[in-house]
Amino acid sequence: MDAEALRAPLEFVVGRNPEPDSTLPYLVRLPLGSRGVVLKTKDTWPRTAKVYCHRAQGWPDDVEILERVPVRTCVQRGPAIDLVLDRGRENRSQFVLTRARGREVIFWQSPRTTKQARPGVSLPTRRAAGQVLEILVDSGEKYPYTFSHQQATTRRQRLPAGDYAVELDGEVVAAVERKSLADLASSLTNGKLTYALAELTALPRAAVVVEDRYSALFKLEHVRPGLVADALAEAQARFPAVPVIFAETRPLAQEWSYRFLGAALREVSAADGAASFAQHLTPAGPVPAAPPRPAVVRAWALEQGLVVSDRGRVPASVLEAYLSARS
Repeated sequence: MDAEALRAPLEFVVGRNPEPDSTLPYLVRLPLGSRGVVLKTKDTWPRTAKVYCHRAQGWPDDVEILERVPVRTCVQRGPAIDLVLDRGRENRSQFVLTRARGREVIFWQSPRTTKQARPGVSLPTRRAAGQVLEILVDSGEKYPYTFSHQQATTRRQRLPAGDYAVELDGEVVAAVERKSLADLASSLTNGKLTYALAELTALPRAAVVVEDRYSALFKLEHVRPGLVADALAEAQARFPAVPVIFAETRPLAQEWSYRFLGAALREVSAADGAASFAQHLTPAGPVPAAPPRPAVVRAWALEQGLVVSDRGRVPASVLEAYLSARS
């Protein structure tokens, strides 16, 4: 890159997509890296809803420029690109990179469009089930929960099922499978979630947590929402022991996972302790037979010619004779 390019101000550029048949009529260029990133988009800014994007091969020469805005910062942090423009309104947005059905999916969102998904609650700091957890994080998790807000430590290792788990006596006893909305839709349509639920069912306690609302299923693009909803219902009916929880946001999904793992560990520990206690009890033997009813004893005594009153207690001698005759 020459010196003139280095001195050029960073700009966010919006243009009209020259491809006439494209369902994404706009192009945006992000000043990220040495060559920038060009995306096809459905709108020029996420004003009322998240905007679907797709990578473009490059910036064509014949693009009609609609807008140029100076950029304060444009930084990639994990699976997201944070963009801050140098203007008073509509200046902050984020491009979220994820995968669905084996391909990259990009959503462009702003604070306004994500406000509904931010419940604005303060998460508690109390310990889950009164204990400091050691949470196992699957080594395959690319951007895992850190549980830095919760009273927990983490350890990376390969898990037999799920993305986060707790152990008891060296055995995994509870696990949580984390899903973004796009990942949930993809795993439901290609059948991968069925295998994951089958593996989770083998554990004493397990659950799936989704980082979005259930209503977001019906706003999905490039997939039939009714098909996804039906597949989810069928999966829950087939594997009722593994609930699927919609936790609205990633922080709430992390908090729910922490609370669930703590409660599950306490529950399994209590059940294990009760079983261990029962193993050391002295066998009580068979339950003694119920005493005979007085009416039955009186009827037998009269048949035997024994004297017995019609009311009151049956004499002990008559009861002993009855029991001896029946032994």
